[in-house]
Amino acid sequence: MGTESPTSKPDAALNAETPFGSNEMRLDARQWLIVLAVVALAVLLTPPLWGRIERFNPGPDYRIPYSLSKDYWLYGRRLHQVCDPNRIIMLGDSVVWGEYVLPDGTLSHFLNREAGERNRFINAGLNGMFPLAMEGLLERYGRSLRQQRVILHCNVLWMTSPKTDLSADEEEPFNHSRLVPQFSPRIPCYKADANERLSALVEQRVGFVSWVNHLQNVYFGQKGILNWTMENDGGRPPRCPNLWRNPLAQITLTVPSGVRDDAKRGPKSPRHKPWSASGASKTRFDWVALESSLQWGAFQRLVGILRERGNDVLVVLGPFNEHLMTEESQRGYRKHRDGITAWLSQNQVPHLVPELLPSALYADASHPLTEGYELLAKRIYSDESFRKWLQRK
Repeated sequence: MGTESPTSKPDAALNAETPFGSNEMRLDARQWLIVLAVVALAVLLTPPLWGRIERFNPGPDYRIPYSLSKDYWLYGRRLHQVCDPNRIIMLGDSVVWGEYVLPDGTLSHFLNREAGERNRFINAGLNGMFPLAMEGLLERYGRSLRQQRVILHCNVLWMTSPKTDLSADEEEPFNHSRLVPQFSPRIPCYKADANERLSALVEQRVGFVSWVNHLQNVYFGQKGILNWTMENDGGRPPRCPNLWRNPLAQITLTVPSGVRDDAKRGPKSPRHKPWSASGASKTRFDWVALESSLQWGAFQRLVGILRERGNDVLVVLGPFNEHLMTEESQRGYRKHRDGITAWLSQNQVPHLVPELLPSALYADASHPLTEGYELLAKRIYSDESFRKWLQRK
């Protein structure tokens, strides 16, 4: 009959005497509270502290670089930086940003030149933006925009079809999906699952998550660290050069100032040419009625948000490229233009509808070329109602 070693004990007895015996350290309730407090402080304090140590010194004509269009944390920091009663913030999509032109060929640049100043009109446009997304952008990242003069561009391009209005039932990918309303109002073409929608809501509301996204955008090529590490060079066989790099070495604590000489933009770019140069035929638009347009509804709410914060808002409508449209589409555009201006007048929102530019100064349906922006700035700045808006207290 076998005997037990005097030092051995049954497993049950061992587990009873040392619960969670594999753990070297166990925290009690008080210690867990301390850990949670430390984590909470890190989450709350890291983003504002980072904004103090990271170098970000944009000069005149700065615009958020195309590659950082989804760095909403940086956009919020930029707005906070430029908010000043002596400055005028220009909000809008790629028309304000300047899709076909260099930073010194934008509307804000030429308005500054008309004013004889270098940095009074601020380019706060964002490439790929539209009213449904801008509503979320300003609600969550533009809280510092208060008591300012604001020029808000209204681009009817977003109402030229159910697809651009995002009211089509068929699923359609689009820019800045993490800024749009995730649940209400419902966007028919947005088919993201619950996980994607909830993560977007968390990112909008938790500054730490937006800050992490900022790090990925600025230092890791818009990728998470894991994807950046495994990125291959496209060769045969493929190599992953980042496997041997220290991720921390990528963080230079300096935000890129933007591209001053962009091969895809400006007079030397092959894209910088009149819309008709390629022999394009006139376009017919399937206009979405204002009363049912998701984008127009968002634009109305956007005006409300800005005014509730004490901003003095001036809306610039167009100039849209009527040369490009069929006669039927021109009638649809004018109906929308008149409906928009009627709503702005009814709600006592100062607004301008600049004169149509010459056909050769448009690159497409809504974007002017450099000379188009220059002429547009002259017309806006010489407008009597605009000058009165500038001068009023």
